[in-house]
Amino acid sequence: MAMSLASSKGTRRGRGRSRRPMSEINVTPFVDVMLVLLIIFMVTAPLLTAGVPIELPDSRANALPQEAQQVSISIDSDGYVYIDDTQIAVGGLPNALENIPRQGEGPDITLRADRSLDYGRVMAVMGELNRAGLNRISLVTNGGQASAPVNPGSSSEE
Repeated sequence: MAMSLASSKGTRRGRGRSRRPMSEINVTPFVDVMLVLLIIFMVTAPLLTAGVPIELPDSRANALPQEAQQVSISIDSDGYVYIDDTQIAVGGLPNALENIPRQGEGPDITLRADRSLDYGRVMAVMGELNRAGLNRISLVTNGGQASAPVNPGSSSEE
C-alpha cells in the first residue's frame, strides 16, 4: 500500500490535466438574479406612481400616456394639497407652484382629488395652477369602471 501512494505522488500526468483554467463564464446565477429583480420592479412600479392615498372618482375615459416631465398634485379627503408626496402648508400653494421647475411649455400636471371633496376646493387648486401658468392639467380618475349614470335633466326634475 505504501508503494502505491508513492507512485501516485510521483506522476504529474493526472494532476496537470485536471487543473486547466475555465474559459467559459457561467451566466446562470446572473440570469437568476436578473429575473428576481425584474419581478420585484414589476410588482413595485405601480405602487410608486401615487403616494397619497385618495379615493378617486370613477370614469369611462381612456388612460393618458405617461409623460417624462410630469408633476402629480393630490388633494386628500381632508383638503390637504400634496405636490408629488410632499404636503404643502396651508396657504403655501402659490409659492410651491412657483418653485416647480419648468422646461419648454412647462410640466404636465396630473390632478388627483378625493371623491368626497367639495367641488369648490378642487376648483380653487385649479385656479392657483392657472395663476401660476401651469395650464396643462389632467384630472385622474379610476378608469374603465362603471360610473354613476349621467342625468340629462336638471337636479330639480328628480
